[in-house]
Amino acid sequence: MGISHSNNPSCISLLYFFLLVLHLLLQVSSCSGNSNVSNLRCLETERKELLDFKEGLSDPYGMLSSWVGLDCCKWQGVGCNNRTGHVTVLDLENLSLGGKIKPSLLHLKHLTYLNLADNIFCGNEIPKFFGMLKNLRYLNLSSSCFAGEVPPHLGNLSGLQTLDLSRNLGLHAKSLLWLSTFSSLEYLDLGRVDLFDVGGYWSKAVNMLPSLVSLYLYDCRLKSLDLTLPSVNLTSLEVLNLFGNSIKSPLPHWFSNLTNLEVLNVRANNFFGTIPRWLGNLCKLRVLRLNSNRNFHGGIVEFLDRFSTCQNNSLEVLYLGGNKLDGSLPESLGALKNLQELDLNTNFFWGSIPASIGNLSSLELLDLSTNKLNGTIPETFGKLSELSILDLVSNQMEGVLTEAHLANLTKLDSFRLTTYPNRSLSFNVKYDWVPPFRLRTLVLINCQVGPSFPVWLQVQSNLSHVIISNAGISDTIEEEWFGRLFSRAWYVDLSNNTIKARLPNQGYLNTLDLIDLSRNRFEGQIPIWLTNATRVFLQRNSFSGPIPENIGEPVPWQETLFLSRNQLSGRLPSSICKIGGLKFLSVGHNRFSGELPNCWNNLRSLKVLDASNNSLSGKIPSSLGSLCGLVLLMLGNNNLRGNIPQSLFDCQKAPSLYILQLRSNLLDGNIPEQLCRLSDIRDLDLSDNNFMGWIPKCFHNFTALKYGNTSDYEILFDLQDSTNEQTLLVGTKGRELEYSTTLLEVKNIDLSKNNLTGEIPDGICSLAFLDSLNLSRNHLGGSIPKNIGDLRWLESVDLSHNNLSGPIPQTLSSLTSLGHLKLSYNNLSGRIPTGNQLQTLNDSSNYEGNPLLCGVPLTTKCAGDESPSTPSSRGGDGSRDKLWFYLSIAVGFAVGFWGVCGTLVLKESWRHAYYRRVDDLKERMLLWIELAAARSRRMFGRGNN
Repeated sequence: MGISHSNNPSCISLLYFFLLVLHLLLQVSSCSGNSNVSNLRCLETERKELLDFKEGLSDPYGMLSSWVGLDCCKWQGVGCNNRTGHVTVLDLENLSLGGKIKPSLLHLKHLTYLNLADNIFCGNEIPKFFGMLKNLRYLNLSSSCFAGEVPPHLGNLSGLQTLDLSRNLGLHAKSLLWLSTFSSLEYLDLGRVDLFDVGGYWSKAVNMLPSLVSLYLYDCRLKSLDLTLPSVNLTSLEVLNLFGNSIKSPLPHWFSNLTNLEVLNVRANNFFGTIPRWLGNLCKLRVLRLNSNRNFHGGIVEFLDRFSTCQNNSLEVLYLGGNKLDGSLPESLGALKNLQELDLNTNFFWGSIPASIGNLSSLELLDLSTNKLNGTIPETFGKLSELSILDLVSNQMEGVLTEAHLANLTKLDSFRLTTYPNRSLSFNVKYDWVPPFRLRTLVLINCQVGPSFPVWLQVQSNLSHVIISNAGISDTIEEEWFGRLFSRAWYVDLSNNTIKARLPNQGYLNTLDLIDLSRNRFEGQIPIWLTNATRVFLQRNSFSGPIPENIGEPVPWQETLFLSRNQLSGRLPSSICKIGGLKFLSVGHNRFSGELPNCWNNLRSLKVLDASNNSLSGKIPSSLGSLCGLVLLMLGNNNLRGNIPQSLFDCQKAPSLYILQLRSNLLDGNIPEQLCRLSDIRDLDLSDNNFMGWIPKCFHNFTALKYGNTSDYEILFDLQDSTNEQTLLVGTKGRELEYSTTLLEVKNIDLSKNNLTGEIPDGICSLAFLDSLNLSRNHLGGSIPKNIGDLRWLESVDLSHNNLSGPIPQTLSSLTSLGHLKLSYNNLSGRIPTGNQLQTLNDSSNYEGNPLLCGVPLTTKCAGDESPSTPSSRGGDGSRDKLWFYLSIAVGFAVGFWGVCGTLVLKESWRHAYYRRVDDLKERMLLWIELAAARSRRMFGRGNN
């Protein structure tokens, strides 16, 4: 049996087979070992082609310095097949390479991966020969400055799985038909490639990519898309990014077939319409960004209710801000359990924040800013333990915030809450309560935090951006707290409180963007370290003492310095002129004395200079003439002497002054003719000085007052914020009015209380947009210009206390906006004109002191006026008039009463219809009242809950 078994042919064959397999395994092992030693080098032909490719490149930083030696598989960015040694990978991303891409790459027949992203091939087109690299599976040319048309030849790469041509700002495509061959393409990024010429066809083109998983077409200048597709092949699509185009369309219904979609981003387009309910069926969505389209409208209740029914709801990011959505926030928000970011800012949502918000235990960001929310903040906010950013600014919230709202917000980093001044939103926490969070950003505006400065604010030691404005704080704050605050913060606004404090004198090295302590009770001297801030607002406090002498030395790039309405004294230091970037300087309403420094030629950027209402003396510095960008110059109510310097008008182009206010000084001499170069002037106030001579005849050159034009809107926008705290006294309507927020809208010429002679120039009457004209208390002669009626927007005119003669022009009656007129104490003669607006200006004091004037409202009769009628004749005419008056009333009543009531009495069908209609209206009114009462009771009950 044993011998017989050993000689079995099948056993011998099996033995030979095992020996053969063992031999082959040994051979493979031997070859593998030897290749590690000597044979794993790239092929010599491919090494030469790589070197040829390198010769065409520019490599300023030597990133390809490793491309030496025989083994190119070890070179930077080169990958080879471990078995064959063929080059399969060329990954040269972010090496700052440039130059020319040579066709040597065509000889790398086995190349599957080519990455030239983040380089500088500026001006180069994408080589057409790339379409001949048939084995490519991955092609990335993003952010490399390629230009020209995307070559359709890329469509020959039928095996491509990833194609990224994004962020090449010079690239464009006229067609995307070449995409149709990419049956295996999974990732396509054409972001910032100009696809304007492709039109709405892009959606059909990408619909031919059945394997596509991620599609990025952001910032491509797309204008439209197909609302319908015959069939949707994008069933594998997970990411669709159309951000930053101009697509004007409702959301197409074929989006509802993208059932695997996880990210949908159509932010910053022109999509419109309501948010469709079917969007809530895309249960795999993790990120939904519909924000900044401006035209989505309607509510979000149905959409979110549908989302909340998804069995495995996975939504993590929901951005709907920057639209026109409205309605109340639904309770179904609380069903989005995985939500991490919720942004509904800049819409028209109203009502309260739903209590279900507390169910969003993963929420990290909540932005409901700039809406119409006018309800309360629920206590369930206290459950949002992961919340880091909370933004509720620009709403109309009310109610009370307690410790329960804040006690568990351990990760809160940014807290922004504002309401309207007329709403009541207050914090009711214990004075010594210590919160679990340390904020970096805190914004509280019009929220009642005070009157004390609570501990929960005092312990915030990490603040970098803080606004606590109009918060009702009237406490004294220790210097130490400001020391901690200013050692870290770069933006500090504590304005509109009544905080009493002194600022620490020690210096802080960090640069601050803004310090606004205005409208408080800060006292003491201004520390020099405050000038580290770019913008400083300290107005309306009780700071005293001089401005530091070296104020301009630490930080010469300061832009805004507002010190007005304090108790500062001494001289204005000349070092202030070293702040070369200064744009706005306001030191008015203080106790400064001495002369203005004559160094203003260093402040070429200065737009506003207000040193009014001090005790400054000396002359107006000639160096102010070098400030050709100056828009507001206010030096009124000082003791300045001498002439207006000619240099003030010597700019090569016309000076851009809007407001020149030199009132109530001791200036003298003539008003210079060069003043007429101020074509943009709106307010010219030289009143209460000692000017003499004639009014220049060239006032018609004030084109802003003549045509009402604004020559430079950028200047107005630049000034808007920085002039809100400026005030301007204007003598108009018989009294001095103070303008602040409307300062730039003042259109006024005031030359009153001087020693001017001569006639009123006709050119003044061409300034059709002038609001107020005051030439009173001078020695002007001649007549009132006949064309004064051309000042059609004039509201106030005062020519009193002069030597004017002749008649009052009849055209004065055409000034329909006139609310104040003063012509008293002149030598005017003739009849006072009547009609239109003059009928309301019937105060005789407006015309007194003109003995030759006659007519209403003066008692002096003009020649030819009829004598008053006798009482008897007047009484007879009156009796007849009254008789006809009462008779017409009686006839009218009879006709009206019997015309209606008589018809109802005589015609039964009309009578019945009338009373049925009255009964119907009564029932409707009662029903409406009952429904309104029930609705009020429900809203009141919900508010209490």
